[in-house]
Amino acid sequence: MPQPAPEEPVVPASSAGVLVLGIGNVLWADEGFGVRAVEALHQRYAMPANVSLVDGGTQGLYLLEYVCCAERVLVLDSIDYRLAPGSLRIFRDDEVPVWSDQAMSLHQATFQELLSLARLRDRFPQKITLIGVQPDVLDDLGGSLSALVRARIDEAVELAVAELSAWGIDAVPRSEPPEEPLSPGALAIHTYEGERPSETEACRIGDARFLNQVQPGENA
Repeated sequence: MPQPAPEEPVVPASSAGVLVLGIGNVLWADEGFGVRAVEALHQRYAMPANVSLVDGGTQGLYLLEYVCCAERVLVLDSIDYRLAPGSLRIFRDDEVPVWSDQAMSLHQATFQELLSLARLRDRFPQKITLIGVQPDVLDDLGGSLSALVRARIDEAVELAVAELSAWGIDAVPRSEPPEEPLSPGALAIHTYEGERPSETEACRIGDARFLNQVQPGENA
């Protein structure tokens, strides 16, 4: 009796060839730069079918299959390279460390583990580029991008488009907004900022109810 054919594995859309990945935590001010940059790219440009734009958030190693399935990966992220706040840098291929004592991404542990695992699987992208910004503000809980970093979004988007063009990818400017948002509606930047509680309603640097409790060295 013939055996049924095995089911095809489910792989992410990025298996088409090119992955554009924005990573970061939008709840911590400038750490959300990568997510906001890939959102802006999605709003402004339509991509061919072989390009997948992904809001990677803080998913870390859950993004491994996306990276392994892509021939080329473009990452947008916050970096820590001791630069002046708001500085943009581009790192390509061997400049993007897999293991290094040099801190780079604010998501260094998971981002570098992800790349290292991709290499161990012998499924490392043929090309990888990181566009990163040095943050200005990180300790604003629930905050959006600082003015300094927000001002670099346009340049980051154009750098991403130029990099894709160098890879032979033509991004087409949109005449209308995309039908589907890249991120959940509640986290879209204008909604997120418009519905943020005031400082009197929500502490922005930590929970004062906890911080006002016993201090180090004091007895409970």
